[in-house]
Amino acid sequence: MIAFWIAATGLSAVTAGLVLREAARARPVDDAQTRLEPHRRRLAEVERLAIDGLLAEDELKAARAEAGRGLLAAADQAETWERGGKGVRKVVVAVAGAACVAAVGLYVAIGRPELPDQPYVKRVAEWKAADPSTLDPARIAAVLESVAAERPKEVEPLVFLAKARAAAGDMAGAEQALRRAVTLAPNRADIWSLLGETFVIEAKGDIGADAKLAFGRALKADPKDLRARYYMGRARIAEGDVAGGVGDWRALLDSLAADDPARTALGREIAQVQAAGGLPAAQPAATDNPQVQGMIAGMVEGLAARLAQSPDDPDGWVRLVRAYAVLGETAKRDAALATATARFKDQPKVLSALRQAADTPSQSSLQSPKTAP
Repeated sequence: MIAFWIAATGLSAVTAGLVLREAARARPVDDAQTRLEPHRRRLAEVERLAIDGLLAEDELKAARAEAGRGLLAAADQAETWERGGKGVRKVVVAVAGAACVAAVGLYVAIGRPELPDQPYVKRVAEWKAADPSTLDPARIAAVLESVAAERPKEVEPLVFLAKARAAAGDMAGAEQALRRAVTLAPNRADIWSLLGETFVIEAKGDIGADAKLAFGRALKADPKDLRARYYMGRARIAEGDVAGGVGDWRALLDSLAADDPARTALGREIAQVQAAGGLPAAQPAATDNPQVQGMIAGMVEGLAARLAQSPDDPDGWVRLVRAYAVLGETAKRDAALATATARFKDQPKVLSALRQAADTPSQSSLQSPKTAP
């Protein structure tokens, strides 16, 4: 590695020297003639018009004066700079070479040239084997991307990938994953409504034609889709049909269960719209909290499948139980806990770790509180 950097430094210094030498030898482009020629043609044209008798005496004087001023101004702008001497070139080349040497010396002094390369594929494999709850959205998205590549005909990895990318702030990537998903499952209302919401997020809250088309496809597949009904009502309000949009929202509110926490948020939003006569200007857009719930579920699914094939992995079972707890999947958490407890009933440390994993609180922040559905 050190030899590589030394060779790279020498090559950089030689290249810089050659470039600077040729640049110093180059002659400046003298464009004086180019600058002056239009003004000379203009002055000649004035004289021709005068000879033909097409200009009065006062007009001729004014035209000559204007053309002359232009000619003088262009002459003043002609390039007159001179090249530097050989001493300047030597200084520049020396400085460039010293900078290359200093960069390598600094890297050797404070860097870690002895460390081996860390291929991206290897890092993704390490993240894939890690506890999903310890990864940030960007790493989760990288893992889910590999899962989706391994299972190109399955829809769920793409949906989870889209949610993970949205959580990482990559809305364009989320849109791409959802477009692939609706191609595989064109009758899935939930995917169409997620795609529509992604369009809304990318448009900073504006529900445009693409979003309406996606929500329309969602409602065609499932007229009860909550997300699509919410955004279509919001679109009517934004377009000036406040009564119609509020009516859609009230119908949506009536369809929600009495204990659904979205009832409170939607009821508050209805009251705000009625008080303001439209969408309040200061109201946070629904884009502030992208749909990120379940973004690690694809990894969990892969972990569960691996444990079904190779169940003698206590650490894997602990990660699976914790992941289900984080997702709020209590039934799956309890089932995984029961299976692991039966398998490792003679290992107290494993049983203790499983119980602690099962007690991990659900990450409610993975759900979007702003979106009523």
